[in-house]
Amino acid sequence: MTHRADNQLFDAYFTAPAMREVFSDRGRLQGMLDFEAALARAEASAGLVPHSAVPAIEAACKAERYDARALADAIATAGNSAIPLVKALGKVVASGVPEAERYVHLGATSQDAMDTGLVLQLRDALELVEADLAKLADTLAQQALQHADTPMVGRTWLQHATPVTLGMKLAGVLGALTRHRQRLQELRPRLLCLQFGGASGSLAALGSKALPVAEALAEQLKLSLPEQPWHTHRDRLVEFAAVLGLVAGSLGKFGRDVSLLMQTEAGEVFEPSAPGKGGSSTMPHKRNPVGAAVLIGAATRVPGLVSTLFSAMPQEHERSLGLWHAEWETLPEICCLVSGALRQAQVIAEGMEVDAERMRRNLDLTQGLVLAEAVSIVLAQRLGRDRAHHLLEQCCQRAVAEQRHLRAVLGDEPQVSAELSADELDRLLDPAHYLGQARVWVARAVAEHQRLTA
Repeated sequence: MTHRADNQLFDAYFTAPAMREVFSDRGRLQGMLDFEAALARAEASAGLVPHSAVPAIEAACKAERYDARALADAIATAGNSAIPLVKALGKVVASGVPEAERYVHLGATSQDAMDTGLVLQLRDALELVEADLAKLADTLAQQALQHADTPMVGRTWLQHATPVTLGMKLAGVLGALTRHRQRLQELRPRLLCLQFGGASGSLAALGSKALPVAEALAEQLKLSLPEQPWHTHRDRLVEFAAVLGLVAGSLGKFGRDVSLLMQTEAGEVFEPSAPGKGGSSTMPHKRNPVGAAVLIGAATRVPGLVSTLFSAMPQEHERSLGLWHAEWETLPEICCLVSGALRQAQVIAEGMEVDAERMRRNLDLTQGLVLAEAVSIVLAQRLGRDRAHHLLEQCCQRAVAEQRHLRAVLGDEPQVSAELSADELDRLLDPAHYLGQARVWVARAVAEHQRLTA
């Protein structure tokens, strides 16, 4: 089998090799050929095809026996990939057992072969995504537990807010991945089902043998048999694409946060270093977040691809013109982009470098202002909410104007010192004592992950 020349310059960066193999020319052809071989076996079991014809058809259903370039050229005229492939399959069968050729593709239509072949590919893709998600979730769970008490600045609107922990931040990503894994488990039976309807979906060509053949075919391919063919009802595929879009978005959020934390001005968390990783063509000092870029890139590209599939849902009558065609490269590209993002996310999560000392210094960049809320909450119980808030606001403004630490300003303020002792102020302005439920959130996210994995 010859392969078409592809533009693969960026493939190693954005796509995992195993996923690219699933959606390679060979993978696409083998999916359709697996359908054709199983169809022959199913029809033989129903008495429509002589058992003697099955071995010849099975032997011909090997992707390596076909020229992908020749098929690609034929698709430009035929309008889909199954028409030239079935013709080529018939010729190969006829060259060995001429009488078996008449039983190739019996009662099926091109879309049956293409859609069921795609579902077989998606089964492999789903297994790869699920395995990568589980592995990444395991790693994030370990990192979240390790850094459950590592304090860092929380940031809202890109400004310093109150303290959080790195573990809590990672647990947020872990929770999202757990939900995506649950979604994939739930959609699996809806996605992995047979497409078999013949010319217009009625399977009229097979007469009374239609349902027995469909049942046998589904069993052969280890797919479920839907209530009816779904040639122009594409919700199954779009649901899968939408969940992959959610995965891409969550990974993009992870990549975005890592890239922001790697900024020189923050310098708190870094992708693992390696020779030649993240360098610049001109600046020897650079350490760029190249893995995070893949996560952000996928999160940017995938939504548009998902929207293409949503746009292609109103398909005409029993076979679509153009809308079905718009799907052919779209869903595979989504799978490939998500696979690449998952691979890069695993590298980041597994080897992330954490500068806890820099986190502590950054917590103090505002000289105590990030803990003004802690003081205000306590004072509110003694002075009233509005009075306490106004008082702390004035103290914060004074601290900024005088370039002094908030602790010093509060210590000099009679209204504060009358209510809070020096020890109380020291405690309230210690980030380690204002982490709220951060450790609990980590424990809960890890527990949810473990329940799903068990």
